[in-house]
Amino acid sequence: MSDAAQPTAAEVRAAAEAVKTALDRHLAAVERRSGEEDPAVYDAFNELAAAAEAYDELLYDRYDEVTPFEIPGEDTLPPYTGPEEPSALSVLIRRDYAVAEPQRLMAQARRVEAADEDAPGAGASGTVHGALGLLFGEFEPDEIASRHKEFGLEEGDSTLWVTAADESAEPGEWLEAPFEEVDPERVVCRFDVSAVFDEEFDDGDEEDEGEGEGEDGEADLADLDEDLDTDLDRDLDEDGEPARLEADR
Repeated sequence: MSDAAQPTAAEVRAAAEAVKTALDRHLAAVERRSGEEDPAVYDAFNELAAAAEAYDELLYDRYDEVTPFEIPGEDTLPPYTGPEEPSALSVLIRRDYAVAEPQRLMAQARRVEAADEDAPGAGASGTVHGALGLLFGEFEPDEIASRHKEFGLEEGDSTLWVTAADESAEPGEWLEAPFEEVDPERVVCRFDVSAVFDEEFDDGDEEDEGEGEGEDGEADLADLDEDLDTDLDRDLDEDGEPARLEADR
């Protein structure tokens, strides 16, 4: 930021005074609160957060310094307004993956294809998107999540939302647009997993993953096939068919 655009010392001081005023108002609202969801406390909280964020920005712009305050982001869920005793619920899950090892992914799909006598002979396992279709059609999402490395996948962020409903949806009612019209105010709880939550990055993991690779950085394909054969043997049932989870699809 240029000197001309920097805030003045007086502006930073005024922002600090605004934080003090907002802090006093928030404490007063808390002391007078009428219940757990008192709107006065909610408003005072938002005013304090806005004042602290403004001060933090000015302080950084003027002095290249930060505050110890953590301001909640705008993606924070609003207060719950759904039924107190929900008679139905929906569970929405999103899991992101990176295709880290396409050859491993397709090799696993080829083995599923070879073990399934009813599989089409079009060679869907020969492409990444075809292999993904085979594997996600064969294994439950929870099993893929727990064994993602075996399928050449790398985990990204994931989230699970539990939303309340007044009554169960009719069969087929939302299948055309399953993720539309999700009301954040009916979210009972949510669980997020992300690398941004990690306090520190374990460099040792990357070194371990690099072991066994050749000079050009590619894994030995013979070792890969041997590993996949072992993985597949664990997936076959007594009749030689790919094992499935017991839960119905």
